[in-house]
Parts: sequence; C-alpha cells; structure tokens
Amino acid sequence: MNGNATFRHHNSALLAVTSVQAPVVMTSGEFDERLAPSLKRLRLSKKLLERVAGVMERRWWSEGTSFDDAAVEAGGKAMAEAGIEPGQIGLLINTSVTRRNLEPSVASKIHHDLGLPSSAMNFDVANACLGFVNGMTLAANMIDSGQIKYALVVAGEDAQPTQETTFRRLNAEDSTREDYLREFATLTLGSGAAAAVIGPADAHPSAHRIVGGVSRAGTEHHKLCVGGPSGMYTDTKGLLDNGLELVVDAWDEAHQAGWNWKSMDRYVTHQVSNSYTNAIIKAVGLVRDRVPITFPKWGNVGPASLPMTLSQEAKTLKPGDRVLCMGVGSGLNTAMMELAW
Repeated sequence: MNGNATFRHHNSALLAVTSVQAPVVMTSGEFDERLAPSLKRLRLSKKLLERVAGVMERRWWSEGTSFDDAAVEAGGKAMAEAGIEPGQIGLLINTSVTRRNLEPSVASKIHHDLGLPSSAMNFDVANACLGFVNGMTLAANMIDSGQIKYALVVAGEDAQPTQETTFRRLNAEDSTREDYLREFATLTLGSGAAAAVIGPADAHPSAHRIVGGVSRAGTEHHKLCVGGPSGMYTDTKGLLDNGLELVVDAWDEAHQAGWNWKSMDRYVTHQVSNSYTNAIIKAVGLVRDRVPITFPKWGNVGPASLPMTLSQEAKTLKPGDRVLCMGVGSGLNTAMMELAW
C-alpha cells in the first residue's frame, strides 16, 4: 500500500446526527405471506428472513411520503439540533442509493426544499451502503481546508418499490430456488432517513471530533452485489467472505499506522444481518456488548443504516467516549471513522 488509505482530520466535528423512521412496519411474517406461493412451490420454509438474517421487521413510508421528503425532514432536524441556520450551510451531500431519475441529482431537490443558499454546493455521492461515511469524510476535508464552514450530509431510502417488484418476480411460475437465494438480500432492506451536520471543531468545542480513519477498496469483487430499481442480486457467501477479508485488511492497516481501536466505547457498524455482524465481531475482536444492533427492527437501510444507529446511540454516549463507525458497501469498499464524543 502507498500509505494513503489512513487519514486524520484536524478541525472537524459532528454537531448533530438525526434520523427519521418510516412509519409503516412490515414484518418478515407478512413478507412470508406475500411469498407463500413461491415458498410452497419451491419447498422453502417460512421464517428464513428471521432465522437466517435475523430481520424481524423493516419499515416502509406512508403513501404520499417520498424518500427525499424524509431526507429533507432529517436534514431540518439536524440543523435545528446543531443550532445552525440554512444560510450557514456551505455544502449539502446526498448519499441516498434510492433515486427516481438519473438527473438532476437528488441533492438539488433537498437543497431547494431546505431553503439552502445558492452559495451552498450540492451534489450526490453514490457508493452503495458506504456513501454516508464517505460523505462525512468529504465534508470534514473541506472544513479542514477552510473552503466551507458547515456541511449537511443526508440519506433517504425507500425499499418498497424494489421489494414489490421482487415479490412479483419470485411468485412467477418460472422462478427457482436459486432466484430466491440470489434475491434474498433484497427482502432484508428497509426504508428510513438520516442526516448529520458537520462544522469546525474550534468553533464548537463541545461537539464530537471527527478524528480520522481508514478507507480501503476491493473492487475486484464489484459483481458480488448488484442492485437496481428492479432488484438486488447478491452472492451472499462471496460478499460475506470477501467483505470480511477487506475489513480485516483495513483494520490491520489502520493499527499499523498508529490507530488503536481495540477498546472503543462503541462500535457503530453498517447494519446487514446476524451472520455479517457476528463475523465482524469475531474477525477483529470487537466487544460484543459495545456493538449496537438495529437491523432486526429496521432491516438494512443502505447508507442510512449507520447514521440511524449512531443517532439512536447518541442518547447514551457521554463526553470522552470513543466511537468507531465501520461501514462496508457493494463494490467492495470499506471505511472506518473514529469520533471523539
């Protein structure tokens, strides 16, 4: 490695992180009922989502609420919590996987609806489930450089359209067991939104310092998980095995570069499933009771998963706590970011 995988920030802090939960609870039992024809025909047992993935339920938006409306709501909450006015924001990064069109960016609507100034840059960062962590890193770099003072990072996800399409395809007479297993991960997705305000640490001494972290790519595995509006197709074992190897490589590289993450107060991971979480905990020796788990009730909410979990944990974190955010995204890519609470 050429040494650019690890990085440190010198004047960036997390001022606020908020989430918006979609209100419609969809249990895995309801999903089993919707898939009952194919499960019976293919001789697959019910409760696979609960037993294998550990996902008991996930959320959908109410009719008339869109994912970007939810991102706007989360962004407004984050600015209010941080005590920052829209006119102070110099950068908006939308990290949503969900989008209704290729252009313009989702960020442009969110920028408008939040009433941000025309001087505020706005764009999308798309990097699967890792997007929010990448957005925070970009924002912190721009604050460190003095280019901007405050940034808003948002994500809003809507799993329902893709899951409805998957139901229809898997219930077709020509669907196979292989189809079901290949699209199993689609059924674990959930809807939700999150936002974070980042600003200069010297102006906010009581905020949560963004210390730095590590980033690493394993793009030889870019075909292991491919998603689109019609569905998500995953080589589950390949994704787990190679994703785990990438995480371990990044962890080891960070420690070789001087980081020490073996006794953090909290490890906030991207939320996927039982097997993924257990494998990460075992592979790098995390303290299990310091790893919050939200996927059983929210599912995998894409890039919003990690900040939604961090927002939940913020209520119990205290000044001086050390927090490590750990994300992995299709591609494959991984990143870890230390926060000093």
